[in-house]
Amino acid sequence: MMRTMIKAKRALVGAAALAGVAALASTAFAAEGELSDKSVQVIMEYAWSLTPQQFSKKDGTVIIVDKSKREQAMVPLDVAREVVRVGRLSAHAQACNLPEEQTLNHRSLMKREVDKKKWSDQQELFINQLHLTTVMLLTGKIKLVEKDGDKEVVIDEKQAPQQTCTEEQRQKVRDLVAAYVKSGPALASAAEPGKTTPTSTGSTAPAPPAEKK
Repeated sequence: MMRTMIKAKRALVGAAALAGVAALASTAFAAEGELSDKSVQVIMEYAWSLTPQQFSKKDGTVIIVDKSKREQAMVPLDVAREVVRVGRLSAHAQACNLPEEQTLNHRSLMKREVDKKKWSDQQELFINQLHLTTVMLLTGKIKLVEKDGDKEVVIDEKQAPQQTCTEEQRQKVRDLVAAYVKSGPALASAAEPGKTTPTSTGSTAPAPPAEKK
């Protein structure tokens, strides 16, 4: 069983964070309401604790993250909120077993952010981690445990609860992803959701930030 445990500072992750995550997870298939600033900040803290200190992109570029300088990797709250919103849709796609839609949703998000040409490599990596963390939170792949007085973020895919959705929910997710992708920049070799080649999107490892053009 693969089980990754990453320590988070107790000052950042505590009872309030646990309550926030529990509330967030309960909205997995509820109406898409606006998340509070506190909820977004909680998810940002999780994403930061799971952001690696070093990450190699497909082109061989190595991103170095100074974990002592958190502000260098952060993005504004309104941007983080949008990333979490898109991540929530990706989680719905994963729960409904729609890997093509999940992949296109993520690619569209990263393409939009890269095209802004305003984020550093560290920030792009954090945006990617924030999306991934949101997906894992909503699909039950992240939990907190206390060990030796410290809170630890535990990732254990095999312990994630089995999720199902109705055909009506599946179609709603397809429609929402299609609308989101259509509203953004064109994706290279992109096709309509449901007509792409299936790809594996269940890994807990961070996917590389989209390449700069």
